[in-house]
Amino acid sequence: MANGSRQAVWEFFGTELKRRREDAGLTQAELGTRVFVSGGYIGQFEQAIRKPQLDVAQRIDQVLRTDGMFERLCRKLIDDPRYAEYFAQVVELEQLATTICEFEPTVLPGLLQTMSYARALILATHPFAAEEFIADRAAARVERSAILKEAARPMYWAVVHEGALRTAVGGAAVAAEALDHLAALSRQRRVLLQVFPFAAGAPANNGSLRLMEFDDAPLVAYTETSFSGTLIDDPAVVKRAQRAYDLIRGAALSPEASLALIESAAEDHRRCASTT
Repeated sequence: MANGSRQAVWEFFGTELKRRREDAGLTQAELGTRVFVSGGYIGQFEQAIRKPQLDVAQRIDQVLRTDGMFERLCRKLIDDPRYAEYFAQVVELEQLATTICEFEPTVLPGLLQTMSYARALILATHPFAAEEFIADRAAARVERSAILKEAARPMYWAVVHEGALRTAVGGAAVAAEALDHLAALSRQRRVLLQVFPFAAGAPANNGSLRLMEFDDAPLVAYTETSFSGTLIDDPAVVKRAQRAYDLIRGAALSPEASLALIESAAEDHRRCASTT
């Protein structure tokens, strides 16, 4: 579904939500109380500013007795073929998050990747795919980074393992360009970056880990392996994930030392590229 079509459906979702709410004689605050979000969030859903999570859409259906209509619309909108099924809801959530904290042990975080770097990663896992497939998936990944350019962008804090900096994804020239991009984002203070160095030993979490905070919803965690991902909202498990992230962040280099290491690794890749 094209971005314009998706937005049009979200606008229909909001218009229909307002009509059904008013028909039920409920204010935004009253509906919000019944579905466990704020009245302000209901207003933002109705204006298509924010997008509800699937479980919120399901509760709206229950309260307004709409026979699953809002759940079906929500599923249609988060079902983007450019993303793996387990990741589609994460894409929607990151647009609502006020803070995103991420640890990546093997590659650069998706929100920070360049087009060439993203394409190389996707090609590595889909070596027989058509060029259109590779280009579409890479574009979708880079499009997500738009949230870091918005005025109301989330606070984004990433810890990247030194191994991800040293790996020449796509070749030395592509890797150098990707690290230059990281350094530029750090210097522009759009993101806060730290590097977990080889010397720090084993990190407190071996896989990819992301924490997302929201204004009116609990903290959630997301973990991912090569072939699956898990969105976690159990408070006890989220607390353990948060502790693991804090341990990783505490063992990482300072932002200043991290920037110097990123720039040094970029220069190393450039030297390799110039000799091949």
